[in-house]
Amino acid sequence: MQITIRYFAAARAAAGADSTVVDVTADTTLGDLETTLARDNPDLRSVLARCSYLRDSIALCDRTVALGACETIDVLPPFAGG
Repeated sequence: MQITIRYFAAARAAAGADSTVVDVTADTTLGDLETTLARDNPDLRSVLARCSYLRDSIALCDRTVALGACETIDVLPPFAGG
C-alpha cells in the first residue's frame, strides 16, 4: 500500500521535502517506517528519534505496532514550548 508521509518543522527541513509517498505492507511497524525513511539521511534519522506521529489523524506512539491500513502518517518533531 502507498502511504503519504507529511513532514513538519524540523522533520521537513531534515527530509528536504514537505511530503513523500512510500510503498509498505500493512504489517510494517512505525519503527520499520522510520528505518525506511532515514535509510540514506542521517539528519532525518536523528530527528525521527524525537518525533511523534499521527496515523490518519490519530496518535501513534508505539514503534513496534504495525501501521495497518492507513493513508497518511504525519511526522511531528517537538515544537517550541512542548
